[in-house]
Amino acid sequence: MNTRFLVLVLASVMLGSCRPNTEQPADAEQITSFRIALGSCNRQDMPQDYWSVIQKDSADIFIWGGDNIYADTPDMDLMEAKYDSLKNNPYYQTFVSKLPYGPMGVWDDHDYGKNDAGEGWEYKDEAKTLFMDFMDIDSTHAMANRGGIYHAEVIDAGDKSIKFYMLDMRYFRDGLLEAEASDKRYQPHSSQDSTLLGEAQWDWLEQEFKKSEADFNIIVSSIQFLSSEHGFETWGNFPHEVEKLQSLLLDYSLDNVLMLSGDRHISEFSQKKIEGLDYMLTDFTSSGLTHSYASYDGEPNQYRVGEVVAQTSYGIVDLDLEVEEADLKIKSTKDGHVIQNLKLSFSK
Repeated sequence: MNTRFLVLVLASVMLGSCRPNTEQPADAEQITSFRIALGSCNRQDMPQDYWSVIQKDSADIFIWGGDNIYADTPDMDLMEAKYDSLKNNPYYQTFVSKLPYGPMGVWDDHDYGKNDAGEGWEYKDEAKTLFMDFMDIDSTHAMANRGGIYHAEVIDAGDKSIKFYMLDMRYFRDGLLEAEASDKRYQPHSSQDSTLLGEAQWDWLEQEFKKSEADFNIIVSSIQFLSSEHGFETWGNFPHEVEKLQSLLLDYSLDNVLMLSGDRHISEFSQKKIEGLDYMLTDFTSSGLTHSYASYDGEPNQYRVGEVVAQTSYGIVDLDLEVEEADLKIKSTKDGHVIQNLKLSFSK
């Protein structure tokens, strides 16, 4: 039996300028690999020429990890103008036009409309409409008839399939608890009644896990899943929901799972061995595209593998569809050089 691995695309991702094309190209039977590019935290008013750097990687798809624009405003006309600024940028347009399967992803707080906001944001439905417009997602999509922007997409690549689970970490999330410690912003909830995903999204996710027949399963979250000690936004602020997702991974035997995230203005790899799972759970955080945590001077993460990258960067995930391996790379937005990489083997 294959070793399974989970990718949570946290930041953290369903943004881009067109709805993803999940149909196979004409030579699909020849496909033996699949390349995913990912990134988050993009100030649309900063230079966007880095898209030409990412374009050189010839990715099959781009995953937005959230904060795809910065539009902290209740003015929806202003938010729309900021989306249009990115959507009409020639560097971004050229990049998107070269993607065989288009872009997709999730939102985070700054494209949701308010810093660190959750379910109480009064303009969340208006922001959702603009999100869907930016992605060219029409009214027939399942997303249009329910709260939030969570959804799943399956891509057939040759005789293999890749399923993406796009999670909404904003629309249903309860308020955060201000930390008592002076060196942290937030602290974990102790109440089991508090929620990050919300009941409807949890029910949906379990059903998507249950029916998945995909060879690779990629979970995208705008915020980090494994790293939880830094005191900012993280799944760790809702520890009972961390346990819930881990339980679902035990209940449903998904092949080759990987997690992707964003949000933090740093990039890093995190891995955890969970009792009962025969693979290391990996969270690939990729952030940010236009700006980074320039004053970063260290923070705890017991699951970190390698070093923190505190410069602007994007991510690449190369899936080997034949031998079921993956090569994860953190790359510079300046010139595309590999800053750090992590190789994964899904097969025993």
